[in-house]
Amino acid sequence: MPRAFLPPFNEGTLTISLLLNPGTSLAEANQVGTQAEQLIATVPEVLHVGRRTGRAEQDEHAEGVHSSEIEVDLQPSKRPREQVMADLRARLAALPAVVSIGQPISHRLDHLLSGVRAQIALKVYGDDLDTLRGLAADLQARLQAVPGLTDLQTEKQVLIPQLKIHIDYEAASRLGVAPGPLLRALQELIEGERIGQITQGARRFDLVMRLPEARRDASRLDQLLIDTPTGHVPLSQVARLEEGDGPNQINRENARRRIVVSANTNGRDLSAVVADIRQVLAAQHLPEGYSTALEGQFQAQEQASQRMLWLSLIFMVLYSRYRSTVLAGIIMANIPLALVGSVVALWWSGQPLSVAALVGFITLTGVATRNGILKISHYINLCRDEGEAFGQALIVRGSLERLTPVWMTALVAAFALLPLLWSADAPGKEILHPVAVVIFGGLVSATLLDTVLTPVMFWLWGRKPLEHLLNSRQGDPF
Repeated sequence: MPRAFLPPFNEGTLTISLLLNPGTSLAEANQVGTQAEQLIATVPEVLHVGRRTGRAEQDEHAEGVHSSEIEVDLQPSKRPREQVMADLRARLAALPAVVSIGQPISHRLDHLLSGVRAQIALKVYGDDLDTLRGLAADLQARLQAVPGLTDLQTEKQVLIPQLKIHIDYEAASRLGVAPGPLLRALQELIEGERIGQITQGARRFDLVMRLPEARRDASRLDQLLIDTPTGHVPLSQVARLEEGDGPNQINRENARRRIVVSANTNGRDLSAVVADIRQVLAAQHLPEGYSTALEGQFQAQEQASQRMLWLSLIFMVLYSRYRSTVLAGIIMANIPLALVGSVVALWWSGQPLSVAALVGFITLTGVATRNGILKISHYINLCRDEGEAFGQALIVRGSLERLTPVWMTALVAAFALLPLLWSADAPGKEILHPVAVVIFGGLVSATLLDTVLTPVMFWLWGRKPLEHLLNSRQGDPF
């Protein structure tokens, strides 16, 4: 079955990320963003469009003006959400920007799980930035061939103009200039130092002091006079200025430099896509000292599935009660009977095997096991308290007396789940719908099969465990 961490959300809105090259001016970013809004508005399902370009420096996720996020409000449509998103990607493909389409809550969950606003994050670790960029570009080219991947992009790390100042420590020592204070003073002169604030009504402006624009290039800055114990000397006597290129940003994780290749899926099973990506990584040879890490929603799904294995403790609890592997096995046999209906219901409804479905499986396991416990315990109590002998009469009587409670319990639970089954696409019910599908399908199969198969299994294998239990626990209620 297809697997996922969470079922696909239907939030009724989309979050579209537009990423231009770092260093793009605000005017250019605004122009491209306006074109994107106009293209998005031509999609019939779009109601409203809002855009945010850049994020403030004090923001937890500060971004330059080259980054824009567009919030799109959708109206109900006959077209599936994946088809609407594919239409948006096709219309925005002409823009000179990297486009990524998701949903607000889904993006936040992805960011919490991997630090990247995408379902899949391939992180490349190493020391040399040029090598990292080359490896990321090679991996992105290889991943293009993986079916089901969309919005494939590499984290923007480009070279931007930089002014590099190299201090001559020997010359600075001779002139009595401390390198640290000198570099801080130069930084304040070039980038500016906040020395106050100007208030105009409700608006406030920082008062910043720095050198004029014309004096902040290397050809003029080296003639800047600096204070020394012996007088003023040009900056060129204690430092060498160089205009060059440097990375726009250096990201680190786990004390190592890293670059990220991110992607989303376009409806294909996430676990199958991840399996194909792992095959690509296995065939990729990395230089010594470089490594990759594949992260995203699938990691949480795999970890959650492993934790579910602890449910095998149910058998140990049953064995401690009945002291019989046969009776515990008969009761546990109700679980696969229930899972038959659950799997069929998931397949019929097109739902992936997600954590929400696993929660439904856990609930269903308790319901199915409880039915088996009540039926087997009733057989035992009839033999011990009412003098019934093991045979067909005991099994028929015990089964009929438990039939009404079991069916009433199943019917009441099924009726309660109907509203969740009928509103599969309603926003906010994406988690509850798979739970309801699993429990409803399991109740149907468990109730029908348990009515017939549990008495048959007890008739075939229950005589010896029953006699042993009655002899060993005289007077102990079940």
